[in-house]
Amino acid sequence: MTEQHVVLEGSKRPSMADATRVADADAQAPVSVTVTLRGKVVTDGRIPPERREDAEKTKAVLERYGLTVDEVRLQPGSVVASGPVSAMNAAFQTDLGIYRSAEQGELRGREGELRIPSELAGVVTGVFGLDERRVARRATAQDTSTGVQGPFTPADLERHYDFPDGLGKSQKVGIAEFAPCGYFGDDLQAFCDSHNLPTPHVDLVPLGFRPPQTLPAVQKLSPQAEDGAGEVMMDVEIIAGLCPAAQIPVYFVPWTQKGWIDLIDQAIADQPVTLSVSYGLPEEDPQLSPAARDEVYKRLEGAAGLGITVCVASGDDGAGAQVEDGAAHVSFPSTSEFVLAVGGTEIDSTGREVSWWEAPGRRTDNGGGASGGGVSAVVEPPQWQNNIDVAPLNENAPKGRVVPDVAALAGAPGYDVMFEGQPRALGGTSAATPVWAALVARVDAALPAGKRQRFLTPLLYKSINGQTVGQAVCRDISTGHDNGSDPPSPGYPVQTGYDAVTGWGIPGGTALVKELQSV
Repeated sequence: MTEQHVVLEGSKRPSMADATRVADADAQAPVSVTVTLRGKVVTDGRIPPERREDAEKTKAVLERYGLTVDEVRLQPGSVVASGPVSAMNAAFQTDLGIYRSAEQGELRGREGELRIPSELAGVVTGVFGLDERRVARRATAQDTSTGVQGPFTPADLERHYDFPDGLGKSQKVGIAEFAPCGYFGDDLQAFCDSHNLPTPHVDLVPLGFRPPQTLPAVQKLSPQAEDGAGEVMMDVEIIAGLCPAAQIPVYFVPWTQKGWIDLIDQAIADQPVTLSVSYGLPEEDPQLSPAARDEVYKRLEGAAGLGITVCVASGDDGAGAQVEDGAAHVSFPSTSEFVLAVGGTEIDSTGREVSWWEAPGRRTDNGGGASGGGVSAVVEPPQWQNNIDVAPLNENAPKGRVVPDVAALAGAPGYDVMFEGQPRALGGTSAATPVWAALVARVDAALPAGKRQRFLTPLLYKSINGQTVGQAVCRDISTGHDNGSDPPSPGYPVQTGYDAVTGWGIPGGTALVKELQSV
C-alpha cells in the first residue's frame, strides 16, 4: 500500500538506555496499540460530534492497514487497535525490533519518529504500545523497621491524622499498579483479621497485565515480581485498613507509555473519588516521549474536571529524583497541576514528625531515601500557586509547578503490612500516597452531597480569613533535613509554612471536613 505519511509530532524515541537491538521483530507477532485523538477530555457528559467523526476516520484508516479496532473510547478519546508487527510497521512507518536489556531482558522497541497516514494529521495525537521500554518506576516500599515505636496500624493512622468517622462506605478508591507484580488475597485477609477489620471488596482490573494470585511459596515469582507484589499488598492494605467499606478497584497495567494512557482512561471511565499512584520517573526522562507526557497530563486534567483527586507520590530520592547529575529534578506525573502530589515524613527519636531523610538521601541497595520535591522545568505554575515563593535550585531554570502539595509518614516507624503471611514494616512516599487517597475518600463521605467529588488540590491553596485551607487543615512540618542527597545533589529547605519537601504538611482529617464545607 502506497500512501503519503506525515511525522507524528512528539513521537520520537531515543536509543533505548542499556539495550541493544538483537533482531527484527517477528512480522506476525501480535501488537496492541492505543491511538489517542485530539481534543480535551469531556467533563460534561456530552461527546462532541467531531470526536465521533475523528474516531470513525481513525478506525477506517487503521482497518485499511489490516489492523483490528478492538475498542473506541469516545471519552476521553482513544482507539485501541491490534494486529501483526508487519501491519504496525506499515501503518506507522516504523521498524520494530527486539532489544536485549539488562533490566528488562528481551523486549520490543523502536527508535526515531513515527509517521501516520496524512489524512490522520491533526486528528491522531499519539500511538502508544509499539515500544515496551519501561517508563514507570515505583516510589519503592522501604523497610522502615526502626523507630521510636512499632509500625503504624490502621488505628494508629486514624488517630495520628485525625480521620473523620466512617469506613469509606459508598466510596470508590482506585489503586494503580504497574507490572511485574502479584496480588495475594490471603495476605489481605490475614491483615484485616489481625486488625479486626472487615475485608473490603477488591476488584482486580487487568489492563494489559493479569497479576499472579498464588503465594510464592506455591508458585515462585521472579524477584522483581515478588518485590512488586509486596508493594501492591502495601497499597491495598493501607487503603483497606482505612476504608474497609469502600469499593477498591486495583488497575494492573504494563510499565509502558500505553500502560499510563490505559490506566487513566479506565479511571476516567470508572470515576473513583480518588486514585492512588505510587509510580513515576524524572519529568525530563528521555525514555518518555513528549507526546506521551502531554497525553497523560491531558487525561489528568480531565480526571480533575470530573472531580477525581489523583494522589501521586513525589518520589523517594529527594530533589535528585534518581538523576545523578548534581542538579535538582522532580518526578512525573506528580508535577501535573491536576494531581495531589504527596511527600514524606518520619518520626524522629524524640517523637516529633519531621521531613523524611535517611542517608544518603536517595535509595540505594543499603536503604536510604528522602521526600521528593522541587520545581518543575516542564509544567508552568498553576494560578492557585501564584503566592508560593519557592525558587528553582538549578541556575536559569524556569519557575514552574512546585511539589509536593502535602505529606504523610514515609520513614520510620513505617506501616504494619502483611506479606507472604508475615508482618513487615514498610514505608516510602508510596505508602504516604494511599494514606492521602484513603483520607480523601473518608472526607468525601463526610461532606454534604453538594460538596462531594471535587478535585482537592486547588482548594488547599484557596485563602479564607487570611490563611489558606492547607494551612488551616495541615500540621506544618517545619523541621528536619532538606531533601538533598550525597553524592551532592542540591536540596530544598524545610521551613515554616509551605515548602518543597512536605508541602502544606500532614493532614488533620476532621479539620479538612470542616473547611471543605465552606469552600
